[in-house]
Amino acid sequence: MRCKLAVALALAVSAAGAHADSDSFNDIFTNGHVDGELRLYNFNRIYDTPTTPDAHALSLAALINAQTGAFLGGFSIGASFVTANALGTKDDNPAKIDTSLMGPNSSVGAWSQAYLQYKRDWFLFRGGYQYLNTPWMGGNDSRVIPSSYNAALVDITPVKDWNIYAIRTFSWKSRTSNGMYDDNLYYPSKYNGDSMYGNNGALPLTAPEANGTWAAGTTYVQGGLKAEAWYYDFLRFARMGYVNGSYTFDTGTPFNPFIAVQGLTENNSSSDAENILVQTQAKLVGVAGDRVKAQAWGADVGTSIYDGRIDFSYNKLEGESGAVGNGALISPYTVNYATDPLFTTSMIRGLVEIGPGHAWKARAQYNFFDKKLQLVAAYAKYTSLERGDSHDLYFDIIYNMDSVLKGLQLRDRWERSVGGIANLNPGNEPFTYNRLMISYKF
Repeated sequence: MRCKLAVALALAVSAAGAHADSDSFNDIFTNGHVDGELRLYNFNRIYDTPTTPDAHALSLAALINAQTGAFLGGFSIGASFVTANALGTKDDNPAKIDTSLMGPNSSVGAWSQAYLQYKRDWFLFRGGYQYLNTPWMGGNDSRVIPSSYNAALVDITPVKDWNIYAIRTFSWKSRTSNGMYDDNLYYPSKYNGDSMYGNNGALPLTAPEANGTWAAGTTYVQGGLKAEAWYYDFLRFARMGYVNGSYTFDTGTPFNPFIAVQGLTENNSSSDAENILVQTQAKLVGVAGDRVKAQAWGADVGTSIYDGRIDFSYNKLEGESGAVGNGALISPYTVNYATDPLFTTSMIRGLVEIGPGHAWKARAQYNFFDKKLQLVAAYAKYTSLERGDSHDLYFDIIYNMDSVLKGLQLRDRWERSVGGIANLNPGNEPFTYNRLMISYKF
């Protein structure tokens, strides 16, 4: 039933604000547009331990988006279809497949967006299957197919560069799923038939279904200032308050320093007994708890340098004795994806996955050849209560090949994680992850 509610809300709210005399139905097609992206990704997980076989995955994907022109005073309809295929490269041994790319199957296809939208002046409403772009509930777009949500969204813009959001999600589609499901990344693969992989999976198959999320937030940009504040109620999982702000000092030189800070607090979304993580005694970073409680903060300082940038960041996630994961940060739509907004999160993982502790990170990037080539290097150090000490070394090469074919990009991401205990890396041995990604936007 919940999977139909967002579309029903869209119809009801949009119909109330329609102005039938303002646009012609001809505009539906004449002002519509279609775009998309082709992606060829080749992922390799290389383990130093002899007890875990290396894993590989290759996938060719197509993401097709379409939206009509406005009609009846501001209505439009949008849809996105996504499909991916392993091109016959899937290994017969499931242990040798990097299932985080597109699951264990040879192909996957789904409608990731199918929404009705009403937009007029400072007001936007969208209901149905859609992509979201919020700090703790977004597209997780580091694989061939992004995540999407069955949701109702309101976006109000009182003045330029100030947005106020209200969101209610009912279900979601993970990066490897073929439809919308009432779960999240704490649920096991194949929960209720969901082909969800690359997830945390701490909950049992018998866990109650997830009830979605209420969220509200605001973002503001003015000159060098960027600020945002968000509230999330991950129903029966956690309530989260999150703030993030940065300021860049324009010096009129190639060096423009900046500073950023962030803070977060979490507690139970419902009574202790009704919280699904508590109710099922799910172990996060190996520890079950009788409540949810987490507090984190961070800072990032750096500067631009001609066509580059360097920065140094720090995050602290407090330990909370007796809480789930001894104070683990509950993030139902980013955990194990490493797509959260904490400053020190690396390509493989961050404090959301490692648990309470602290981390620091140094990062440098520079653009060459009129910004066609970007090189990135980073080093992160993690000290955690439950998973010991570890560090990650990261390199990223991005080459925009618009001169060859507009929209074509070649990217290679490489990271090596060393250290940790309690099987942070398989066999507690180093782990190298290489992601080669070719994309073409049209």
